[in-house]
Amino acid sequence: MPETPPGEWVKRIRRRSGLSQAAFARRLGVRQQTVSEWETGRYAPRGASLTVLRMFEEEIAPYDASPPQSGQEQEP
Repeated sequence: MPETPPGEWVKRIRRRSGLSQAAFARRLGVRQQTVSEWETGRYAPRGASLTVLRMFEEEIAPYDASPPQSGQEQEP
């Protein structure tokens, strides 16, 4: 798990994916209440849920890269 608190980490992944808590929960195969409890810090993800969250984070990582700004050189 990253250096940020687990709840903030889960919330950041969900927001980066552009999903509501309910939609995020469906993608992960958990209840919306579970996502809410992770995000508020009541519980931390563990076991298979933690593994799936890490995989989901890796899946959305390529979409985080911002496009090059005009005037900057692009590598061939």
